[in-house]
Amino acid sequence: MAHFTLENLTFAYPTSDKQALSDINLSIEKGQYVTLCGKSGSGKSTLMRHLKSVLTPHGDRSGRVLFEGRELSTVDMREQSSKIGFVMQNPDNQIVTDKVWHELAFGLESLGCDQKVMRLRVAEMASYFGIQKWFHKDVSELSGGQKQLLNLASIMAMQPSVLILDEPTSQLDPIAATDFLNTVRKINLELGTTIIISEHRLEDVFSVADRLIVMDQGRIIADDNPRRIGEHLKDSNDDMFAALPSPVQIFYGSKSNSECPLTVREGRNWLTSEFEGKELKRTSIEESPELPEVDDPAIELREVWFRYAKDAPDVVKGASFEVERGTLFAIVGGNGTGKSTTLKSICNICKPYRGKVLIDGKPIDKYKSNELFKGNLAMLPQDPQSLFVKKTVRDELFEMVDHLKTDEEKAAAVDMVAKLCEVDMYMDSHPYDLSGGEQQRAALAKVLLCNPKILLLDEPTKGIDNFFKIKLAKIFRTLCEQGVTIVMASHDVEFCARYADSVSMFFDGGIVTTNTPSRFFSQNCFYTTAANRMSRHMFQNAITNEDVIELCLANR
Repeated sequence: MAHFTLENLTFAYPTSDKQALSDINLSIEKGQYVTLCGKSGSGKSTLMRHLKSVLTPHGDRSGRVLFEGRELSTVDMREQSSKIGFVMQNPDNQIVTDKVWHELAFGLESLGCDQKVMRLRVAEMASYFGIQKWFHKDVSELSGGQKQLLNLASIMAMQPSVLILDEPTSQLDPIAATDFLNTVRKINLELGTTIIISEHRLEDVFSVADRLIVMDQGRIIADDNPRRIGEHLKDSNDDMFAALPSPVQIFYGSKSNSECPLTVREGRNWLTSEFEGKELKRTSIEESPELPEVDDPAIELREVWFRYAKDAPDVVKGASFEVERGTLFAIVGGNGTGKSTTLKSICNICKPYRGKVLIDGKPIDKYKSNELFKGNLAMLPQDPQSLFVKKTVRDELFEMVDHLKTDEEKAAAVDMVAKLCEVDMYMDSHPYDLSGGEQQRAALAKVLLCNPKILLLDEPTKGIDNFFKIKLAKIFRTLCEQGVTIVMASHDVEFCARYADSVSMFFDGGIVTTNTPSRFFSQNCFYTTAANRMSRHMFQNAITNEDVIELCLANR
């Protein structure tokens, strides 16, 4: 019997004349690992929320959703809660208690489990997920990766038969994301739990999925096993091909005739066999020049220290660096190392208790608030929803242009930014009705209307598909050419490798090293791109898919 069966499911949000889901027919068997992918706004999250009644969005709907052969609407809430687990994109949206062990027990308490069963299940989950060391901690002390793992453990304590995950790794660093997805895979293999997961970062889920379902504009455009999906998207010249893992893109880009690799390991073996016995004409991408000294700093941090409470540990510990004006400066590092706090220190939200922050050579505490933020400095926070205070995207954007004199000027400014960030089709939608990627674009549009000279971005590519990332990079490049300085904290290693002018590793409250993307990522073993991990046994300084493809074609 299928776990879920969707029959002619069609759905539209109340304020939209466009269908978010259009005639979806789908059957998901018990024990399957199913990955949903597609552009932001393609309908992935909307479809997944229809698989649990309490999360189903309000709007016009037709068609049927069956769970184990029954109409989902007839399955009572207690049964749905125990059998259908759902992990959301933002871990903070799902945590409801103050302590880790309270959170683990909360679902079981809601189901009315007796204390003996509850204690056993909580102990089992804490052991299975390696939570023992932070079992008694406050939830507020956890990193993003720990919070998401806690959400997963809390749901698995109820022993669901199906686990739905909506972009669960969007706020995790690459290593934490890989660990989390490995745990999900283990649950599928060892417990037989059905997995339905949506992801933009396909590197870790593509090869392990039994099925890959590709969505576009509310429709399913492809549904097959991973190896055939790559061939299908390449042959149909579909935009989604750009979102496939590096080994797949490199394979088709290099015009090989052998079997397509799906993982970094398969890609490494394929490269070895492809050129075995051949004398390579070229084995390296030309090394980028040394990172020049900062000549005209827009931002300077000098021995900055910060802690959130007097008796709390330091989060930023003597951070010192300079950012050249008109460049894209990327900061990478694990969850909880202090990247976001450093950005907040630059814009004076977090006031350091020691050290100096200088903007354009002037100490930040010498600026008046309106002087600092009016046309000078702006920040896009990690959670875009924290910027939304109005009922429509249109109202959100018009709120930012009050300083312009005429209605024509205001309308022109809003129209230009809305089209630039591709939110012009959502102007009458409530910001909370948008997908995660669409919310990120709307928040970016709002920040850009400030016309800042310095732009601070905390995870700007979170939830954004690979197609808009290319456009986002062009926006950033245009801004830099106009003299805007961009500082970006990001877990998106591939984006930083392609588009940043310089990359810094943040560790233990400070900058460890700064270099050009080529020199930075080619020196790292783990914190580097999939293309580099796949090819470094054969090629040097190849950090992007294009680099590896170039060397493959040069050695044909």
